[in-house]
Amino acid sequence: QVQLVESGGGLVQTGNSLRLSCAASGLTFRRYAMGWFRQAPGKEREFVAGISWSGGSTSYADSVKGRFTISRDNAKNTVYLQMNSLKPEDTAVYYCAARPNAATRNDYEYAYWGQGTQVTVSS
Repeated sequence: QVQLVESGGGLVQTGNSLRLSCAASGLTFRRYAMGWFRQAPGKEREFVAGISWSGGSTSYADSVKGRFTISRDNAKNTVYLQMNSLKPEDTAVYYCAARPNAATRNDYEYAYWGQGTQVTVSS
């Protein structure tokens, strides 16, 4: 049974940082690309960042480029999202997701999802 478990969310002030983690089990992690998505209240889920199975290729939404960094540790079956210079508009539930082969920006192409972790940025 595949499980993705996010952690690291919380309440922070504008300009501060958080690091989210997503621990995977039940799959051969190194064969999966990983993505981070988020959903704010009343809004559709949106792509945040993606990383290839090797970690050699990453992509970001324009809204987070230069502030967020996605990385992975295949030895620990974990993907991370380092979030710096947080803004109130970053407030959302953050989800990690896994799919075979290459990462994409389309949530419907991901096979497995975590339960999400809340990030709240106060102004």
